[in-house]
Amino acid sequence: MITWIIVAVVLILLLMMMAMYNGLIRLKNRVAESYSDMDVQMKRRYDLIPNLVSTVKGYAAHEQGTFEKVVAARNQAMATSGENVEKKLAAENALSSTLKSLFALAENYPDLKASQNFLDLQNELTDTENKIMASRRFYNGNVRDFNTKLQIFPTNIFGRMLGFTAKKFFQLANDQERQVVDVKF
Repeated sequence: MITWIIVAVVLILLLMMMAMYNGLIRLKNRVAESYSDMDVQMKRRYDLIPNLVSTVKGYAAHEQGTFEKVVAARNQAMATSGENVEKKLAAENALSSTLKSLFALAENYPDLKASQNFLDLQNELTDTENKIMASRRFYNGNVRDFNTKLQIFPTNIFGRMLGFTAKKFFQLANDQERQVVDVKF
């Protein structure tokens, strides 16, 4: 009788571990999927940037430094695609900052602001930035769910034994990006 009780307890523990493991794998895959979704939108942004830069270059040829910074930030962000999440997200934050400077530069050229090509590219880039923002929220939500599951008893014991570690949230790289934008007309 005692043997059957021990076997039943072991079986229950094994089933619990299997359920916890499968739950963690499911959440881990959702985090990876949401990161991949974010990556797809960032790739779309990479494809739009050369067109935007060349359009603005036609109007503001003497602003070479701004263009070089945007292109360098784009290249850096593209080069970090296979590296860890923190480096990738830092490079993406740098790219977002340089794009802001490109749009600020474009504000100085009324003919450029009226150009349909520029307006179309700006709208596409704005749409892409909105999709990136949504995918970052989705990623952070999946990271939250995964980390919560990993921290709740008894998963916290078995999860760490099975080698699962907490994931990092997407965060802004610097405090300047948290500041309210001062718009003046």
